[in-house]
Order: sequence, then structure tokens, then C-alpha cells
Amino acid sequence: MTQRVKESFGTGSGGAGSGPAGPPPAPAALAAKVRTLAPSMTRSMQRVAEAVANDPAGCAALTVTGLAELTGTSEATVVRTARLLGYPGYRDLRLALAGLAAQQQSGRAPAITTDIAVDDPIADVVAKLAYDEQQTLADTAAGLDTVQLGAAVSAAAAARRIDVYGVGASGLVAQDLTQKLLRIGLIAHAHSDPHLAVTNAVQLRAGDVAIAITHSGSTGDVIEPLRVAFEHGATTVAITGRPDGPVTQYADHILTTSTARESELRPAAMSSRTSQLLVVDCLFVGVAQRTYESAAPALAASYEALAHRHRR
Repeated sequence: MTQRVKESFGTGSGGAGSGPAGPPPAPAALAAKVRTLAPSMTRSMQRVAEAVANDPAGCAALTVTGLAELTGTSEATVVRTARLLGYPGYRDLRLALAGLAAQQQSGRAPAITTDIAVDDPIADVVAKLAYDEQQTLADTAAGLDTVQLGAAVSAAAAARRIDVYGVGASGLVAQDLTQKLLRIGLIAHAHSDPHLAVTNAVQLRAGDVAIAITHSGSTGDVIEPLRVAFEHGATTVAITGRPDGPVTQYADHILTTSTARESELRPAAMSSRTSQLLVVDCLFVGVAQRTYESAAPALAASYEALAHRHRR
């Protein structure tokens, strides 16, 4: 067994104490960054993040001292928040806020919200859910680290075997990914039973890939098999809405999904699945591109094998 220890908790996408890992995010990605990272921030940093997301125009006009006074925090907290959101300093964050404000002023504000009431007409439910799905997909795309995605694609494309762990709604996403991989000729297994997941994880080694899907980042039934796979030398990937969550301790690559807005009638398990499916599709298409010479014939063969079932 290959014993491995990560140098720092949650490496890959950055935790609450990390600075910018690449170029600053585009203005349109700022709101998505805030929604994704806010749960991992201190309460004072959350106040700063919420202020800039809710009123980009107003905050863009403030100095670092002014924003600190507005949010009841310190200048150091404002600067730390800016860096956590991906900007070298507060000046760069102000420029992004000004750009976001200009975009918002030039566009038309949505006429609907994502809150669904018990007595909403069905037409309103459809419109609100469609808007929420669009926002979730946009947030996920804006916040997805393509370097991490590319590394995960490379590992999966060359893998001897791919195990995917997920329970509940995330288990459905795990099944979706493995079915796609199987159809292009790769060996892939989805595990929602925690006992089977662990007993299969001990069989993994270098050259294999283990993927954990957990919106919260703290699902023990998913973390345990990923840990076992990690310790046995497999390349590990976490698909999660919490880049600072415990699951990332055992992940070589972290793919962050949008932090869904939860409501009584639409729990996070439903909303998070939308962003997870987008990430899974991106991963699958990337793998299919890398393995096209073998993937295309395998996919054609699978279509042919099922064709008679669709003929009348």
C-alpha cells in the first residue's frame, strides 16, 4: 500500500486561508465566487462578501476603509476577503465590482426570484425553477477550475479503473458518470453502499482513479472510501460544493460546484445535482476527447447494441 499525506488541508481549489491561485476572476464570476466560498469564511469576511455581492456599484465607490466601516469589520478583513475571492488586493476587487455594476446596469434585472411559495401557480414554479437552474449552471461554470478539471481528465483517460462514490442525490450523479464512461469503453463502477465502496477502494492502486461526489464535502460514507483509495495510491478527485470541506483532505484534484440556494420546497440535494451533472458532463467529454480513437468505436457499438430496442 502506498501511504500518502497531503501537505495542506483542501489543496487544489483553495480554502479559507488561501490567496489567489491564478488570474483574478471575471466580474461575472464574482457573485458565483461569493456563493461558493461564503460558507467557509469567518462571519466578518461573510459580511464583506455579502456586501460586495449585493451592492457592487455602492461598494466599488468605497475605499478599503469605507467598506470596512460599512461592514463593521477591519481593513485587514476586507483585504483578506478580496484575496480569498481571487483578487491580489482590494484595488483589483474594486475594479471587478465596477465592471459587474456596469454589466448589471446595462442588462435587465430578472423579473422573478428563486423562492417558491406553496400557493405559486405552476407557471410561476416553472419560470422560477428554470431561472434557478440557469443561475446554478452559470455559477458552476464561472467557478470551475479548468486546470484542476484538465488534470482530472488526464488521470481518468489513462486510468486502469475508475471508482465513483456518492450517496443520495449524489449517488444518482455517480451512476450517470459511470454509465457514460462504460459506453466509451472504460472500466468504471459507481458505489452508493459504503461497505462495498470501502472494500472496492482497497483494491485500487497507482494508475486507478477514485471520484467522490458530495455537495456538503462532509459525507462520511463518501469520504471513507476516498481516503482508502488515496492511501492505496489511486489518483483521487472530489466534486463538491465546499472546497474547504473534509473530503478535500484526500483529493488530488478538486472540482467545485455551485453552492445551491436551499428552500423548504427545494432542498439543496435537488439544486446541487444540477451543478454536479454539469461538472460530470465536462469531465466525461474531456475524457472522450482524450480517448477518441477508442471511445468513438465503443460508443457506436453501444448504440448499435441498443438500436433494436428503439425500433417498432
